[in-house]
Order: sequence, then structure tokens, then C-alpha cells
Amino acid sequence: MRGSLKGAGATSVLVALLLTGCSGAESGVDEGEGAPAELVIGSSDPVPNLVPGRQSNAFGLTMSVFSPLTFLDADGELSYVAAESVESDDQIHWTITLRDGWTFHDGTPVTAQDYVDSWNTVAYAPNAFENSGQLAVIAGYSDLNPAEGEPATDELSGLTVVDDLTFNVTLNQADSQFPVELSQAQTAFYPMPPSAFDDLDAYGKQPIGNGPFAVTTGWTEGEPIVAERYQDYAGDEPAVDKLTWVPYSDRLTAYTDALAGNVDLVRLPANRMMQVADDFEDDHVYSFSGPAISYLSIPYWDPRFDDVRVRQAISMAIDRDAINEALFGNLNAPATAWTPSIMPGNPDGICGEYCEYDPEAAAELLAEAGGFEGQLTIHFPGGAGHDDLFNAVANYLRQNLGVDAVARPSVGWAEFSEDRNNEVLDGPFFARWGALYPSQQSTLRAMFTSAPGCTNCGGAIIPDVEQALNDADASGSEDGEAYAEAQRHLAEQFPIVPLFEESYNFVTSDKVAELTASAVGEPLLTDVILAED
Repeated sequence: MRGSLKGAGATSVLVALLLTGCSGAESGVDEGEGAPAELVIGSSDPVPNLVPGRQSNAFGLTMSVFSPLTFLDADGELSYVAAESVESDDQIHWTITLRDGWTFHDGTPVTAQDYVDSWNTVAYAPNAFENSGQLAVIAGYSDLNPAEGEPATDELSGLTVVDDLTFNVTLNQADSQFPVELSQAQTAFYPMPPSAFDDLDAYGKQPIGNGPFAVTTGWTEGEPIVAERYQDYAGDEPAVDKLTWVPYSDRLTAYTDALAGNVDLVRLPANRMMQVADDFEDDHVYSFSGPAISYLSIPYWDPRFDDVRVRQAISMAIDRDAINEALFGNLNAPATAWTPSIMPGNPDGICGEYCEYDPEAAAELLAEAGGFEGQLTIHFPGGAGHDDLFNAVANYLRQNLGVDAVARPSVGWAEFSEDRNNEVLDGPFFARWGALYPSQQSTLRAMFTSAPGCTNCGGAIIPDVEQALNDADASGSEDGEAYAEAQRHLAEQFPIVPLFEESYNFVTSDKVAELTASAVGEPLLTDVILAED
């Protein structure tokens, strides 16, 4: 497989998506030079709104039409894009200086005020922006998102404009990872031009960004979307001239069209992981180590799981290597910690013997805990392709622990998440997190703190974990090793079962000579190298 990415990661993320927008920008394509170098991308994921603070799966497009303040490469090295610098003496008070000469696709200059206005808009609760929580680290966020009633203000107290190219940011607490949080997949931090605020709904259909590509067609449901090189882009010049997203009803159909050469880049469907090696030549299959990790979460509200040995026995009874080979074609990796190994400073192996397959030891451990009474039901969202995985897990628990284990899908995601959040599930259940920036902080805070990104996914709150995360945030450490202390507490109390580190997998047509990814596991559409005719 081509393109294995190690060293840092981020985001449950997709390469392509339905996009929009008639920006009015001038493209950089000279019609007199012949046909532009075009990349055609197959997409099967609906995108309801392309405002960067609202979209949740349009990362390929958003990262092409917008440019971030900072950027993380495949080695996890931080560099600056739209920002000249992001500096702090105490990890709480930060000064962001923008590069001069940057413009939006409508020709207006990008200023500090644009960032402040955009962040205030995303953070303001009545706007109900899906990515609002990415800004929760900024002072004043709770005022814009009160527990009850309407907010008394629509501006974050932690933002202050200094001049056209400089603004100050005050955080709620010390956070050494803040420059990393400003990188490419945290789309709430992207700027919008002044014209966006006149009609945000219209802007969501016609996004105007500050990135290397400008959307040049209006959005029509079911029709391709085109973005062309923005000729006044102040950053690095992209390798292709034109990006076209073609919508599909499902990933399998897009995959089939890629096999036929009708599209150049699609995400590999889960049900083709075992077949892809026969369908595509090796140099057209790319597997990037991702920032996502899956778990078998434990219902801490059910007293049958109170004994840590029960949770450890469940983990030891699952043969992760066999599942990975049989279901994932070895494209994923068995988890050995509570965050993916591509995270900087990740304490690989900290799960120890409890993440290793040992059915005899698992049975003994469960017996020491007093056994298990009643049916052990494993819950997962139906219709998402998880049936084979959780049926396999149930089989292992039934065979190795002697329990009445069954896998039960919900009607769909809505039913599953409602039952999980309301604490009515009566057995272990599906959980995963795809980080949006390559730091253990992202996953650990989302799964194991009192302000979770995944409600009830990470087990009962462990105060020692939360304190260790606060200490790591304030440490100023850039290698990530400070976060290992939080995982040591997780290893001791074993609140949930780590399963697999997920890869992000793609296939390409013969037209693509080389595909690379950034630290978030997302293919860089600006850097795609096309084969010569």
C-alpha cells in the first residue's frame, strides 16, 4: 500500500464532499494554455452547509478553499500559513500576527477583524454552529453559551483586535497546544469575509475563502462542483489547476467509477477493504495512518461492569489481530493505548497485557471478579457497516468468557446516540473519536473529561485524568509526552476498551501519479501529482 503516514494525526475526515459557491473570483487558468490540469473527486457524503464553522465532513473542499493560520505536515511539524506568528509567554495570553498581502476570493483583504468577527459568529450559541465547541478554549465562550437562557453578549471577551494584522487571544486556562489547534482541520478557526455576514445561509451555498482554490460554480443538488486556482493566492501555488467534486449516492458506486477511470480519487468503502488489492494496482491504493481510534465503551451506569477486572477480561477476550486481518485487510492496527500511535508522544503499549489476546487469562480474570450475570448485549448504530465487527466481538466474548453475548444494532444513528446519551444501553457499545489536530489532548479531552465531545463514551469521569490533562496543557511541552500521565490513570482504571487505530484509505485512477497527506490524514488536494499524458 502506498503512502503510509506516521508521526502525527487528526480527524475523522473525508476527502471529498458536495460543495458550493459562486465566489466571483478570478481563476488562475489561462484558456490559451490548453486544458487545465484537473482532478476529479468522487463524493458520497452530503454536506448541508459549507460555512467552515458548520461543516463536519467537507474537509477536502474546505482545506482547498480556505487556508489555516497554522499547518501540520506528515511528520507533525508545525508551520505557519496565514499567520506570521502565534506567540505567548504564559500559554494563556496569545498574540496572532497575520501575513500581509492576503485576500479573500472576492478581492477584499484578510484582516484581524475578519478573524474576530468569524470566531464570534461561530461561538455565538443562537447561531447553532456545529463546530462552535472548537472555540471553547477562548475566554468568554461560556458567556456566549450559557446553560440557560439567551447570551447577554455576542462577542468573546478573549478576543481583541490590535491592528489590521494583529489580534490578541486570551484563553480560559493555559493551553500549550493552542497553535496546533489553529491548524487545518479545526475549521471553526477559518476566516470569513465581511460579505459573509450579510447572509450566512447564502454564504453556506457560495463560500468565499482565503485559500488556493476558489469555488467557481453555484451549488445545485446532484450536480458537480468546481473550484479553480485563485490567481491572487498569497501562499504556495497548488500543483493542479482545477478540482471537480462529483456527487454519488454511495461510496461503492464512486469506487466502481474510479475503477473504470471516470473519477480520479475516492475514499475506499469499508466493504472493499479485502478486495481492493485485487481491484487496483498497489500504486493506486493509499493507506494513511489516521488520527481516529475505535473503542468498545462500557455502560458505567450498569453495576455489572463496576469491577475493573470485568472490563479488562472483555478486552483480553477479543482477538484484534484476527479481526483486523479478516475484516480490515490489515489496513487498521490493533490499539495499544487510548489514543492513536501517530499522536506525538503517544505512550504506545500502555494498555499492556489487557490489550493482548489471551482467552485463558481473560476467563480467569472474569471468574475472579465473580463472573457475569445475564445477557451481555453489545450495541452499535445500525446501517453504518459495523455488523461484522461487533458480531465478531460478540462471538469472542461468548466463546472465551462463556457469557451470553449478542450484538444488537439500533435502527439508526439517532436512536443509538439518544439511548447512549440517556444512559439506557444495557451493555458495551460502539465509540470512536477522530481527532481534528494531532495531539493526545484532542482525543483525551473529547472522551475522558467532564466536557466531553462524545457524551458518555469514555466511562465515568476520572478526576486524576482531568487533572493530568490540565497539567499537560500548562506544561508548555511540544513533544506530547506530558499527556502520557493521563493515560497511566486510564490504564489503571480501564474505563473503556481500546479496539483499533483507524487508517484513512483511498484509491485513485491512473491519472494520479502521487497522493500525499498532511498530519490529519487527509489527502492534500493542492499537492496531488498527476501523471504525464
